[in-house]
Amino acid sequence: MKLLIPLVKLVATGVLLAGALGQAEAESLKVGYLPVTGHAKYFVAQEQGLFKKEGLDVELIEFQNSADGINAVIAGKLDVGTFGTTAPLLFYSKGSDIKIIGGVMGQDAALVAKPEIAASIRTLADLKGKKIATVRLASGDAVLRGALKEAKLNWKTDVQIFELKNPAAVLEAVKSGQVDAGLVWGPHDLRAEKQGLKVVIRSGDLQAGHPCCRIVVNSAKLKDSAVLERFLRAVLQAEKYATEHRKETIDAIAKYIKLDRDILEGGYYSPNLDQSSDPNVRGVQKFWLTMVGSEFIEGKRPLDPIFEPSVYKNALESLAKESPKDPFWQVRLKQFKERDTL
Repeated sequence: MKLLIPLVKLVATGVLLAGALGQAEAESLKVGYLPVTGHAKYFVAQEQGLFKKEGLDVELIEFQNSADGINAVIAGKLDVGTFGTTAPLLFYSKGSDIKIIGGVMGQDAALVAKPEIAASIRTLADLKGKKIATVRLASGDAVLRGALKEAKLNWKTDVQIFELKNPAAVLEAVKSGQVDAGLVWGPHDLRAEKQGLKVVIRSGDLQAGHPCCRIVVNSAKLKDSAVLERFLRAVLQAEKYATEHRKETIDAIAKYIKLDRDILEGGYYSPNLDQSSDPNVRGVQKFWLTMVGSEFIEGKRPLDPIFEPSVYKNALESLAKESPKDPFWQVRLKQFKERDTL
């Protein structure tokens, strides 16, 4: 018995040490997101333990717009940020040392107006002289400005654009008549319709397949590429999970976005929302040209250095290797070849 007690203590101590080591190995990440259904993969990964499964302790930090979020990434307050394509490209064009390693959503923006005004907006040309509210540095904002230029309208003089803080402020400006139309993203387009407004133009109609929120890090963070790969593995698994577990996905979203479940479900599973997690290099390159062409930014800096698709590629290939017969991963591998070849 005297020998047994020390042995039991030794085993118990070993278990405690193993647990402590396991906890110590968990990598902490501060991840910035927007409270939109398009970012639901983060909520799913958190609630279903997918981040934890990959050895990550993720703190999700909410931002109301992309401009504030990118500033936090650049300032080192976030390890990872996921914000509209416009914001990272604008900051990059001005010299910021950031990298795009993945994506979380595409398209999904909509221009809304009161019914009486919506009836008069049939083409982009009908926006001439209109007051339009947007959220500062939103992806749909850049797409709209580019489309206006293609329609021979000068967005600086032919329309009045008011940059507001968030989609809620945009909807209020439209409903109160302060502006003629407002640009929001999902699920706020569904909220707008429930409040009696009409969708007049969708960003996907103006630039099909355009990227929206990209996953962005400081270049210095690439030294932790193995951690970032684990992060993207969790995101990819969450993307797959959401295709197979609808109720649980909406349950997860509902913990982070306080809207009716039907709006959350309609927003996440919308045909206007691209849910792919890849960097979409080709889409971002086209988006860059749109921003340069509409004089939103200067395009003097070469764009290619902003991309680091290898992080996503390694994460995806590791998952495909674990389940080589799963068609989900095969489709994503094919998509990567089509979208992300530099």
